[in-house]
Amino acid sequence: MTIPGFDHRRVTVADGVTLHAAVGGSGSPIVLLHGFPQTHLMWRHVAADLATDHTVICPDLRGYGASDKPAETGPDVYSKRTMAADVVALAAALGHERFALAGHDRGALVAFRAGLDHPAAITHLACLDVLPTLDMWDVMRGVTAAVGFHLYLMAQPPGLPEQLIGASPDAFFGHFLDLWTNDPAAIPAEVRAAYLDACRAAVPSIVADYRASAGIDVEHDRADLAAGNRLSMPVTVLQQDWGAALGYDAAAVWRAWAPDLRHDTVTSGHFMAEESPAEIARALRELVAR
Repeated sequence: MTIPGFDHRRVTVADGVTLHAAVGGSGSPIVLLHGFPQTHLMWRHVAADLATDHTVICPDLRGYGASDKPAETGPDVYSKRTMAADVVALAAALGHERFALAGHDRGALVAFRAGLDHPAAITHLACLDVLPTLDMWDVMRGVTAAVGFHLYLMAQPPGLPEQLIGASPDAFFGHFLDLWTNDPAAIPAEVRAAYLDACRAAVPSIVADYRASAGIDVEHDRADLAAGNRLSMPVTVLQQDWGAALGYDAAAVWRAWAPDLRHDTVTSGHFMAEESPAEIARALRELVAR
């Protein structure tokens, strides 16, 4: 499945790593990064909307979808720093040295890292339904942490997580597609099947992405926090009301990283770009107008 009206490119972004991307529209560029357990297809509605006045680039992240899935030979292979560099290289190869960037879930963590590491390239930044990695681990405590059991499972050393998930991948990935949506119709059967097909073929690299977030990504966030590095561009964060559910002030957490912040809660489920695409497209247009 694909985004109607978009072209598809394969672009080399690092030694031995090529990303697949859907590209459409014309105008100022905006890059949209998907989350777990999905591919670039999650942006199909929002991308089509934005393409009326923007050049829209929707890649599959390294390790996901139709993009390359290098073997995990060290912590940097799937660090968000490495994945953010992929995105900047992709945009540059397509002719865009500066661009707006929006990410959902895992893609939002990549976008966050891109904003810190490449402030000259990222003009505007949107993060959907995450906290920065360092803060995410800080708020996950006690029995409420059960909602993030997959974070702890995939944080384990190589071997066991891959074996367990690989034994029943459709049940594992399908659990999140079912649990995290308020409107099941937002992910129709053929789209759900496409997500499951993609995840089934990417178990080791998906686990490696999550494993990095329990190690090297934390180190990178901690170093930036200690050095006083902050997001210098306008930032929009859209989240479910996780702060109320888990007992923290989500806007305050984000404000510590983003001085120019707009933080809003949404009533849709986690897959907000599919459940409320008009709302998300409107928020992104408002962001790039700031």
